[in-house]
Amino acid sequence: MQTTAVISTAVDLVKAPLIYKGKVRELYDLGENFLIVVTDRISAFDYVLEPAVPEKGNVLNRLSAFWFEKTKYIIGNHVVHSDVDRLGDILVDKELLRDRIMVTKKADRIDIECVVRGYITGGGWRQYAQTQAVNGIELPAGLRKNERFPNPIFTPAAKNDIGHDEDISYEEMQQRVGVELAEMLRDKSIALYEYARDYCEERGIVLVDCKFEFGIVDGEVILIDEIFTPDCSRFWAQDKVELDIEIDSMDKEPVRTYLANTDWDQNSRPDPLPDAVIAETSLRYVDIRTRLMGDK
Repeated sequence: MQTTAVISTAVDLVKAPLIYKGKVRELYDLGENFLIVVTDRISAFDYVLEPAVPEKGNVLNRLSAFWFEKTKYIIGNHVVHSDVDRLGDILVDKELLRDRIMVTKKADRIDIECVVRGYITGGGWRQYAQTQAVNGIELPAGLRKNERFPNPIFTPAAKNDIGHDEDISYEEMQQRVGVELAEMLRDKSIALYEYARDYCEERGIVLVDCKFEFGIVDGEVILIDEIFTPDCSRFWAQDKVELDIEIDSMDKEPVRTYLANTDWDQNSRPDPLPDAVIAETSLRYVDIRTRLMGDK
């Protein structure tokens, strides 16, 4: 992959109204469709950090486009295209934004984050250690950290635009969106996870857990946002997997590790990240893309 310019925002590069600026993505209104620009911004512990990470935006965008194409037989998605050359003079500099954009359908978001866990680790492990359950799902005694579930489990969360999403039980999800829609979202989420899990295993990667967002367009439920990227999924290298330890995930772990080992109080914006941490993080994003997509 060629080294590209680092982009922290596209507001001066897109001649369309900015309607939402997330921690990483920016959403612009094209009238009939949305334009999503994936920047190189990086966040941790609810803060957007500086500097931005080279290659991160195009890795996330290319991975999402790759997975949306591969999984559209399971469920349709919001992608219209990801070709800067089809956007005319809307883009001030097409080359700067090449591989960073996606034109999408305008969907009404379903306010449920659909999480599938194949292994008991992270927040799921912390719940289990306290209650022997995850999101209300009773689990057998004696599970060990990082153990693989016999079958993946579905652990939804309620979307909150401000603050953290809220873990909820499947029964509460049914109350919020209805029994039929809840069942569909659960079954499609598990099918997506199982497809990607098997694909990753063939390439020496463990897909630990992941999250999906869905929306509705003209009465049809479709997959939206991003899919199977290091920002919405947890990946482990197969040769790093052990029980009862903290496994270094294939994402922005160098940033989290660095911050956790400083005296930063997590209540104010941290100092800029060291060049070595940024470089290692960039390499991780490029590595996971290459391992999943090859030289495409």
